[in-house]
Amino acid sequence: MIFGIGCDIAKVSRFEKWVRNGEMIHRFFNECEIIEIEDKSILEKRINFLCEHYAARFAAKEAFAKALGTGFTGLELSDFGIKNNENGKPEFFFGQKTADNIKKLCGTNARAQVSISHEKEFAVSFVVIETGDL
Repeated sequence: MIFGIGCDIAKVSRFEKWVRNGEMIHRFFNECEIIEIEDKSILEKRINFLCEHYAARFAAKEAFAKALGTGFTGLELSDFGIKNNENGKPEFFFGQKTADNIKKLCGTNARAQVSISHEKEFAVSFVVIETGDL
């Protein structure tokens, strides 16, 4: 059964300031999502890739919060995120606080499906939370 759906879009250029500063990246993303680049010359070459990477994941977090139906109330953005599985498919991972919140709201068999995409100026994500016997 579908518990909730969410969709979000993010402007990629918004994340350039975050990538260059780093403080915002560490505030809103889990360490598993963060791509550390110490060398400023490499950072300049990869800035567009990094902005797309973070914009897509931020859109996924927003879409998840919408699907959950709570907004970000009770969620810490750094306590959950997106990893790609061995086939490259994006999948959510949840820290304990987020997992407990999902269990309280959706039950023990909840599962979140996510799709992300980005193209130059924008990143978009769609999330479906399923509950019950899967």
